[in-house]
Amino acid sequence: MLYHLEYNPGNPDESFDTVCKSFQPRKEIRAFAKELVVGVWTNKEALDRLISSASKNWRIERMSRVDRNILRLAVFEVLYLGEIPPKVSIDEAVELSKKYGTEDSGAFVNGVLDYVYNTLEREGGTSEADP
Repeated sequence: MLYHLEYNPGNPDESFDTVCKSFQPRKEIRAFAKELVVGVWTNKEALDRLISSASKNWRIERMSRVDRNILRLAVFEVLYLGEIPPKVSIDEAVELSKKYGTEDSGAFVNGVLDYVYNTLEREGGTSEADP
């Protein structure tokens, strides 16, 4: 869905509902998935700033769309979803990047998220933070 929004920007609520009509995800995951999509898209600029500061030689625009959106998703979870342990979000993101990214995506995503997580920890928190 986040990948789709990069090509068809607009209202994430409406886009999510439209895609769900076509693909009909299971009801038990739909609300959480929508929370993630809308949350990431709404906070995209702040998430991108944080990711950019952690990826020293990579501008956000130069990252693959897959890596960029996996990073956004994981950073959103770490910042705003305190009920999910940050290490779980990071591990899941690394696994997603290995499955859907390039050969180097797993290491890249792990490195960026590790830097973000350690920076947030030093600054005093990883959930409900103001990016």
